Amino acid sequence: MHGGMSRSAYRERPAPEGFGFACLWTHERGRGDGAFVQLVVPDGCVDVVWSDGGGLLVAGPDTGPQRAVVPAGGRMAGVRFRPGLASPALGVPADAVRDGRVPLAELWGDTAEVLAERLVSAADPVGVLAEAVAGRVRGSGLRPDPCAAAMVAALARWPVREAAGRLGLGERQLRRRAVAAFGYGPKTLQRILRFQRALGLARSGVGAAEAAGAAGYADQAHLAHEVRSLAGVTFGELTGRAAGV
Repeated sequence: MHGGMSRSAYRERPAPEGFGFACLWTHERGRGDGAFVQLVVPDGCVDVVWSDGGGLLVAGPDTGPQRAVVPAGGRMAGVRFRPGLASPALGVPADAVRDGRVPLAELWGDTAEVLAERLVSAADPVGVLAEAVAGRVRGSGLRPDPCAAAMVAALARWPVREAAGRLGLGERQLRRRAVAAFGYGPKTLQRILRFQRALGLARSGVGAAEAAGAAGYADQAHLAHEVRSLAGVTFGELTGRAAGV
């Protein structure tokens, strides 16, 4: 899920090209490890997730912290979409699942139930899941917003009004398209992109003050406030979790 999981159990692998995937991931816990609670923080992504006993669900896009419980002895597998590219697989705009953990059956109907049964006995659940999601994208009547990547790039660099102008859009049009593609408006997307940039810098060893400046925060206190708002913990707690769980 978004934000990473246990270093010992969480694995990512490259995803097939052409479907909007960011990565495929798996997470397994040994029966002797006990249940595991993972902090999930906003990253602009949407995941389709399968777990033993929990079935299939759609996670995100999130605007605040979430917590995912991985049971002892449990397996999880997920397909993560790049920001703005999940709608063809879901069949609904991204704002329909914002901050949600929505059973996939609510979007796919009986197809999700059949897939969940296949995954229980699959030797490679994430491969089977990716194939099914890719098939859904291929057969979808929806297409991702062709400006999704450009919106991310522009909003990561410029204020909303300037980003809209550079994209050739009015501010209202940019907001409407951002909500449908990403699940929230351009200002929220900017906050999440900036937060993720600071987090990425910290994970690479950059200090908090330097990460704040490089990511575009007014100062370290501004970064600290935003991390509390978006992640529900301090910046030190968050980067410690990221590096050491």
